[in-house]
Amino acid sequence: MDFKLTEEHIMIRDAARDFARNELLPGVIERDEKQEFPSEQIKKMGELGFLGMMASPEFGGGGMDTISYILAMEEISKIDASASVVMSVNNSLVCWGIDTYGSQEQKEKYLSKLTTGEKLGAFCLSEPEAGSDATSQRTTAIDKGDHYLLNGTKNWITNGNSADYYIVIAQTDREKKHKGINAFIVEKGVKGFEIGPKEQKMGIRGSDTHSLNFNDVKVPKENRIGEDGFGFKFAMKTLSGGRIGIAAQALGIASGAYELALDYSKQRKAFGTEICNHQAIAFKLADMYTSIEASRHLVMKAAWEKDQGANYDLSGAMAKVYASKTAMDVTTEAVQVHGGNGYVKEYHVERLMRDAKITQIYEGTSEIQKIVISRGILRD
Repeated sequence: MDFKLTEEHIMIRDAARDFARNELLPGVIERDEKQEFPSEQIKKMGELGFLGMMASPEFGGGGMDTISYILAMEEISKIDASASVVMSVNNSLVCWGIDTYGSQEQKEKYLSKLTTGEKLGAFCLSEPEAGSDATSQRTTAIDKGDHYLLNGTKNWITNGNSADYYIVIAQTDREKKHKGINAFIVEKGVKGFEIGPKEQKMGIRGSDTHSLNFNDVKVPKENRIGEDGFGFKFAMKTLSGGRIGIAAQALGIASGAYELALDYSKQRKAFGTEICNHQAIAFKLADMYTSIEASRHLVMKAAWEKDQGANYDLSGAMAKVYASKTAMDVTTEAVQVHGGNGYVKEYHVERLMRDAKITQIYEGTSEIQKIVISRGILRD
């Protein structure tokens, strides 16, 4: 495998790095503390093309490969995971899902606005009792002829209040089980659609996470994605690609924490020398760097397989499991390298540690990913 990045890849990575440092870093601590959604920064991300990177240029997308996307995700996540999760959902789940499986009319009406950041998307699968289990949906969409009647509750929805368009997974025919599930595009503001209170979270506090309630919401037939009963397959394919994006986010959080710890270790002195010269610290840095590089290879492999049109379910799950564990391990060690300062907000690493934990939870917990991995290797 050729590990050398193309000139275009390097240009995209550097552009994302510059944006993160110049636009996201200022105020990131305050946004975290106030749980403030980065509205202005997200708008600029849309203008720069970071919200529809892999979507078709015909509908305002960048037409880029998955490797370009994960390179940008890593750089954004180094600085602000709250911004990168917005980027992840809009790219991996919403834009990619509509671009790949949506009708021409849906692409013209919705995708062309999502790719540019004019509108923002949300993906609604999780439920209070079903979690990320798409086969156990309690939200229903009853066929009423020219429309569906949507009822139910979704929770842990990223961009819950900030989104304009919501992809909602719902059960249409319980007797058909997973073959009776559909995916619908629901617009914000329609009658019967209510947004619940904002969740008070440990990490990614700048992103807005809400529960959503649907009470006899009328959804036009033309807003169903794909043929009747396609919803389960739609959810599985979009989530599979979404895991690559979250793995890249975890990689970025780990990389950001490592870079801060490395710089700090070269400046902080103890016992007559910089602490990086002490074996206890040097070994921590060595372990951190090794885990990050291993994660990077797994994430890149998953992205490469997706770009090659190969089955990336297994590689994506492995990348997410390993990279999210690396994010948690590395950020914890970064706090340790900083000592008492690591516990203080102004050094950033405590925030990265709090942000890291969510990468082991959303897009399916690490335990769910291990089910995917074990089934994959036992099937061979």
